[in-house]
Amino acid sequence: MKLAQVQLAAYEKLLYADSRPCSRSQKIGTLQRRWNHHVLQNTRPFRLGVIGSGPAGFYTAYRVMTRNENAVVDMFEQLPAPYGLVRYGVAPDHPEVKKCQDKFAEIAGSPRFNFIGNIDIGKDLPLSLLKPHYDAILFAYGASQDRKLGLPGEDSLQGIYSARAFVGWYNGLPQYKNLAPDLDSGEEAIVIGQGNVALDVARTLLSNVDKLRKTDIAEQALDTLSKSRVKTVRVVGRRGPLQASFTIKEVRELLTLPGVGFTPIDTSLFPQDVAQLPRTQKRLTQLLFKGSSMPATSHPSKSWSLDFLLSPQSFNPKPDSTTDLSGSLNSINFSRNALRGAASEHLSPSASVVGTNEQITLPASLAFRSIGYESLPIPGMYTDMDLHSGLPPDPDFLVPFDTNRGTIPNDPYGRVLAPFPFNPNQNQNLAQSASHIAPALPNDPHKRSINPSHSTSNSRSDDKVKQPQRHVPGLYCAGWVKRGPTGVIASTMEDAFATAEAMIQDWESGDVDFLSTTTKEGTDVPRGWDALGPIAKNRGLRAVSWRDWLRIDEAEKERGRARGKDREKFRSVEDMLAVLD
Repeated sequence: MKLAQVQLAAYEKLLYADSRPCSRSQKIGTLQRRWNHHVLQNTRPFRLGVIGSGPAGFYTAYRVMTRNENAVVDMFEQLPAPYGLVRYGVAPDHPEVKKCQDKFAEIAGSPRFNFIGNIDIGKDLPLSLLKPHYDAILFAYGASQDRKLGLPGEDSLQGIYSARAFVGWYNGLPQYKNLAPDLDSGEEAIVIGQGNVALDVARTLLSNVDKLRKTDIAEQALDTLSKSRVKTVRVVGRRGPLQASFTIKEVRELLTLPGVGFTPIDTSLFPQDVAQLPRTQKRLTQLLFKGSSMPATSHPSKSWSLDFLLSPQSFNPKPDSTTDLSGSLNSINFSRNALRGAASEHLSPSASVVGTNEQITLPASLAFRSIGYESLPIPGMYTDMDLHSGLPPDPDFLVPFDTNRGTIPNDPYGRVLAPFPFNPNQNQNLAQSASHIAPALPNDPHKRSINPSHSTSNSRSDDKVKQPQRHVPGLYCAGWVKRGPTGVIASTMEDAFATAEAMIQDWESGDVDFLSTTTKEGTDVPRGWDALGPIAKNRGLRAVSWRDWLRIDEAEKERGRARGKDREKFRSVEDMLAVLD
């Protein structure tokens, strides 16, 4: 008996051993799909397109390429430079955090990996154009926008900045090269939010500029910081110290800044018995208590504080402003909060607050909003707002995005789910487009539940309509666009690995449809960038390869050496591309 016949017989045995109720025609269809998929696996590479070149994209690509020796990965990035938040979001004085770039460079050096920079998917190339050229697409493009407070004057008063924009500015992100924050307008700054990004902003404002000169901080940022008049920084949060999201490392760095004093925290905010706290909470609380008990720095030139249980209510302009919402920032009104519930509930990291009638006004010439990031849909995605407006989706390529959560709907393993909670009678096309998936295999450790209350990592219990959600064939997500803007690089790595494992398991099972298996008959085998490259060139697009990036990388390092630092980044796309001319 020929090998193919033996393999086919094995598939038949597996198929008919399946006790799930289904018709003979359904079983025959499943057998045919598995056999076709088996042929695909053994005759050509697995083609994966990755949108986003940050940690989530690279770690997923690494695991996929490791688990499948035939996998070929094309990674798309809108900028000519890779690494995403590692390059443009990690603080300049944290070079150890950027060490993961070495691993990413190793991945990119594989002949089975293609970096395609300076291509903005959704804008330069339509999202739907990728479908016929890949078996699967991974969305790993992170969070490109920060959340707003929604307070009057937030967008009109001078001196109010997004922490994300400020961090991007001093890290050389082209998007914010013209930010030009006015750091010499006054001595008091307030950072609203108590995560690590908020502490990065505070540390940058308070650090000795000469220490920053040795980092890869942008030169124009050094010039601006050297002229800064800021002497006091308040880091304000609406809850208590046990609910703050900053970590021990960031607090310790601020507490040990030379010549910078720390305003003691009200001891009533600490629990009487710190020993009862979980290990991480206990260590952080002990550090804050110790910092509050330390002798005051003699004659500090600058100072900082952690102010808890305060919610911003309004931004106030200087008295000489022509209108209430123009001019420069002068102060911020806050309302005091109280932790809700009994004292034992105050120990929970998820404890909530209730407002009080007490108001407080704090002086500020500068304010930085640092209350979190959010992902945005790529043009061409189908959002929940489109669903409610009745806008018909593309039944051949449905890529959902939930604007309420700022994530792509997915199961716990990064499989993109569709539809949103919906009524199939109202949108038959949407129901049909989400039906391209067979039930999970028996003994599948990553078995998918089709109940939205069980299957999604970002599900809600208050959805009005409970309908089955199915995996959109060939679509996966990882990182912040999968789970929301939380966690550090290590947690992103774990998250990416989980998505990669699900993807490879689906591919090897033969029981799950991919983009290639749902493409109409008669089309060519997916060829990835080999097919898309000429299309991009005909559209007048200039793609940056990994070899191109290495030339840009070396040019930045040369610029840095001339200044006694590791690198000096190019602050515009045009300057990066000029290196290649």
